[in-house]
Amino acid sequence: MTRAVLSLGSNLGDRMATLQGAVDTLLGGEGAPVPVAVSAVYETAPVGGPEQGAFLNAVVVVDTADTPGELLDRAQGAERAFDRVREVRWGPRTLDVDVVSYGDVRDDDPVLTLPHPRAHLRAFVLRPWLDADPAAELPGRGPVADLLAAVVAEDTGGEQELHLREDLRLRLPGEGAVP
Repeated sequence: MTRAVLSLGSNLGDRMATLQGAVDTLLGGEGAPVPVAVSAVYETAPVGGPEQGAFLNAVVVVDTADTPGELLDRAQGAERAFDRVREVRWGPRTLDVDVVSYGDVRDDDPVLTLPHPRAHLRAFVLRPWLDADPAAELPGRGPVADLLAAVVAEDTGGEQELHLREDLRLRLPGEGAVP
């Protein structure tokens, strides 16, 4: 089993139902990754791309027997299940699932670059990841806590501001309904 990190985001439709559906899809069924932790849910402004609504973002840490390519296929399958359309780069989307890291793997494959090439620059990935795993390290970049501190320090325009949504909580398969 290999420890992997998946970043989830949604800014179209019922964002929270989509994130929960993504968790259920990614972690359900035979051979699915084993959940280790799920982060809190954050509301964030979009980074790059056209003008669009705010995202809900979260991170799921898993142990998986999948290869990196199989994990990417699983992530893209979840996106398809929620009608993800790729028309505009960094445009609005029902669901975005990124493989952020896969063990200590570092790979420049253009289909799946590991770790994710912009993860170290994105508060909406780093903050939830730090919640889910306070000792997390991004391969080749260092401790997630240090990376987040650097992003926050450089964000003079508030472009990467995050708002913890204490009213929202993702549940892992088998946990039952959230009260």
